[in-house]
Amino acid sequence: MEKYKPPYSLTEDMLILLGAISEKLGKINVYNNLDSKPHLRRSNRIKSIHSSLKIEANSLSIGEVRDVIDGRLVLGPEREIQEVKNAYEAYDMIKDIDPYSLADLKKVHGVMEHMLELEAGSFRKGDEGVFDGDKCIFMAAPAKLVPNLMTDLFNWLDDNKSKIHPLIMSAVFHYEFVFIHPFLDGNGRTARLWHTAILSKWNSVFEYIPVESQIEKFQDGYYKAIADCHVNGESNVFIEFMLEQINTILDEVISQIRRSDESISDYVKRLLDAMAFEVPYSTVVLMDMLELKSRETFRKNYLDPALSAGLVVRTIPDKPNSKNQRYIKK
Repeated sequence: MEKYKPPYSLTEDMLILLGAISEKLGKINVYNNLDSKPHLRRSNRIKSIHSSLKIEANSLSIGEVRDVIDGRLVLGPEREIQEVKNAYEAYDMIKDIDPYSLADLKKVHGVMEHMLELEAGSFRKGDEGVFDGDKCIFMAAPAKLVPNLMTDLFNWLDDNKSKIHPLIMSAVFHYEFVFIHPFLDGNGRTARLWHTAILSKWNSVFEYIPVESQIEKFQDGYYKAIADCHVNGESNVFIEFMLEQINTILDEVISQIRRSDESISDYVKRLLDAMAFEVPYSTVVLMDMLELKSRETFRKNYLDPALSAGLVVRTIPDKPNSKNQRYIKK
């Protein structure tokens, strides 16, 4: 019997993107830089979780996601708070799981859907569709076919892990997984995590590359690529879409590293570590987070140097003394 092979073909655009991504990973020793910057790793992990959940309509802000992870009280829907707790635990498993193991995938899904879905970690029993909001993109494979389809997909992964470039393989898997839609809930979140897991097995830096945040920025394009592949009968469009997002997010991460590598004081590092990306903070809130009493000390040692280095920006740059002024980490 002929082995299952997902339908796709390499294109010139894919090869160009593979070269660009490899150059960015090789030109700058990204892994070592991130390895020495726990605040960047943590911030990027939080961005990944927030964005992946936001794609699935979780309404918590990135600041609230950070607070849930830090164990602070957050007033929000109980289910959405549980989704954050589960996702944080699931993403923390990436370094230990085997991305070519179907058993490990079920285990991760069980964690992702803990206290949310009775069938967490088990394949669905009924038929489901893939939705972008209220719009059905396509109906997934019949439930009775799911076990064999997933076994075939993981056999293909394992048989080709040393033959197919991980950047291609992870994207093919992502699309095929979404197409099969093996679980009752949590398919999108699990697919995006597993994409990261496959890439992390190849290059550990991907454990802390927030590809999900790039997908969330282009969510319409994400679902359109899935829908186009369904019509075309191959995953080429989705592969190119994902390679483009990875290529772009690497630029952002490299920029983060360069800014972080600038000569900054321990005070500024402490400020940056306390702040989440893309969250506006008032002076009062920042001082409270840093447990500071003196506004002058805060401005002189923390805020002003961070502003001068471009690591933090004002939300109202034309009115630096505005009472509505907030500060965002870049």
